Amino acid sequence: MIKKGNYFILFIFFLLASNAGTAQTNPTPPFWNEIQHFKKMDSTLMPPKGKILMIGSSSFTNWKDVGVYFQGYPMINRGFGGSSLPDLIRYYDDIVTPYKPRQILIYCGENDLGPTVTADTVVERFKALFHIIRKQDKKVKITYISMKPSPSRASLRDKMMEGNDKIKNWLQTKKHTSFVDVFDKMLLPDGKPMSEIFLKDSLHMNAKGYVIWQKEIAPHLLKN
Repeated sequence: MIKKGNYFILFIFFLLASNAGTAQTNPTPPFWNEIQHFKKMDSTLMPPKGKILMIGSSSFTNWKDVGVYFQGYPMINRGFGGSSLPDLIRYYDDIVTPYKPRQILIYCGENDLGPTVTADTVVERFKALFHIIRKQDKKVKITYISMKPSPSRASLRDKMMEGNDKIKNWLQTKKHTSFVDVFDKMLLPDGKPMSEIFLKDSLHMNAKGYVIWQKEIAPHLLKN
């Protein structure tokens, strides 16, 4: 027989168990909090339409002072760290659709690669994102920034180079596009990455790295 004093404990137990089951069947999607942060910013001040939109992973996320590098160009930064191309596709209606940009800068693909993910997989994922953009806007300029030679990901270098080359060649067959090669510009004469342009994690860049990106990206930006 269960004592009266134990009914409350049993109720709490079943309530927690029920909530745990709900959490398992309805898990929070990856990067949900980051997307909600973007929405909160937009609810406070929605950016005007027709700007240059940045989407991608942490190399964009960490470029918080990007406006200083590209003065005179209206930029919206919607990069979220750790993201891969499928994440950009998943949240497309949150990070692209509302802004109706005149140009989209994409830095993504580096996080996609791994032991079982090939360069061709990254290329096909990029094409899928490209076609989604084109379905919505046939004339918006799409600019892909090459995967960078992060020292911490040296084992993936060949895949990065292959992926960069294939995306570059494919974009050359498409209108209103451009490809920015930052990979080669971040190497020393001996072919090794410049260590001084990366943070201690050998993955993310410091200001010196972004200066290189600024120089390579600037000629591809659409003016007002």
